[in-house]
Amino acid sequence: MRIPALGLILFCVAVSVPYAESKSDTHPTIANEEDFRRAMKELSNTGRWGADDELGAANLITPAKRKQALALAKEGLPISLAHDAAQEKAADAPFILERTLNDVTATGTTDRYQYTGTYHGIVHSHLDAVNCHVMYEGKGYNGRSMEDVKAAGGCPKGNITALKDGVVTRAILFDATRLPGKATAQGWLEPGTAIHREDLEAMEKLEHVKVAPGDVILLYTGRWKRRAEKGPWGRDTGFAGYHADVAYFLKERGVSFIGGDGPNDVMPTGLPANIGNPLHKLALAAMGVDIFDNLDFERAVEHARQVNRYEFLFSAAPLRIALGTGSPLNPLAIF
Repeated sequence: MRIPALGLILFCVAVSVPYAESKSDTHPTIANEEDFRRAMKELSNTGRWGADDELGAANLITPAKRKQALALAKEGLPISLAHDAAQEKAADAPFILERTLNDVTATGTTDRYQYTGTYHGIVHSHLDAVNCHVMYEGKGYNGRSMEDVKAAGGCPKGNITALKDGVVTRAILFDATRLPGKATAQGWLEPGTAIHREDLEAMEKLEHVKVAPGDVILLYTGRWKRRAEKGPWGRDTGFAGYHADVAYFLKERGVSFIGGDGPNDVMPTGLPANIGNPLHKLALAAMGVDIFDNLDFERAVEHARQVNRYEFLFSAAPLRIALGTGSPLNPLAIF
């Protein structure tokens, strides 16, 4: 009777190994153009909230989510998450905000603001509209076509006024300088350093947070600290930022907005040059996830380290610009 029993035990052991391997943690990669094109289809939210939807993943920010986020303002401490608008040209600021002071009289004065080019780019703190600014094969989020944009003279659907009532939700600030082996001794990530989805998962454990539907996730790389120390640098030098494979994390967790202290996409991206900014395309054109570019987290990350808390109430409101593809703005972290 012992031999059959032993045979049964051996059989169970034999089949348990491949079963365990099939359950191993594996995530889709985006290492080439084929992977990218597959991800654009797999992650698309086209039609998810209806054919006329203009909010995209911002639909995941419910009244209940906002109420939960309000409870995070435990100290009542607001901290700006924007960088000063560039008023002098630099390697990363080919277009600037021109501020002209008008006549000064005994009763006061006024000034005039005008961008010499676009506020989009790698220096001005701004929010991309979910539609029109970034397209893929001639279409933006929810299938909006470039022909419609041309005909309207702007973004007819999903423009920045879709967010006229603002963004109020929970934000998680991911301090990528805490990741082992990523940061320099000076406390920043060098240009070209990629943050993958497994890095975000590692930072969740380090910061004792868990990304949930309706969240804003913000990536600190120390960009502005490096700029203050070494001076501005151009796009050719590159930027630390999210790798395209973060898109799968965004979809699975239900992230509504992403942001970074640079242009968000890691540069170089590691993908063919014809793809351009892959995460911008995946987030905006496929998933309808709006993007905050070139924010400044230096003060926020300092406070987060002091109190050891990386989640907070997030508030942002763009300018109401009809047909606009985005807006400069000054988001707030409220601890």
